[in-house]
Amino acid sequence: MKIKLLGFGIVREIFGNQSIEIDVDEGLTVSGLRGVLETKYPKMMSLKSYMIALDEEYADENQEISNLHEIAVIPPVSGG
Repeated sequence: MKIKLLGFGIVREIFGNQSIEIDVDEGLTVSGLRGVLETKYPKMMSLKSYMIALDEEYADENQEISNLHEIAVIPPVSGG
């Protein structure tokens, strides 16, 4: 299935665009998506952590992804 991901902050730079579309297997979990992203975009592994949100809520690692979800990849943030 084809999914669209929105990148924020440094993730946008890693993707080379604000949003990307990738093909993934049905039944992919958030944890599995991390593996796909880190294989396709090795610079993702340089981030200390990053969150994945589905439909504007942080997702659990075991949550299954659908092509109907709005998927956002959010880098670590620091306040000041």
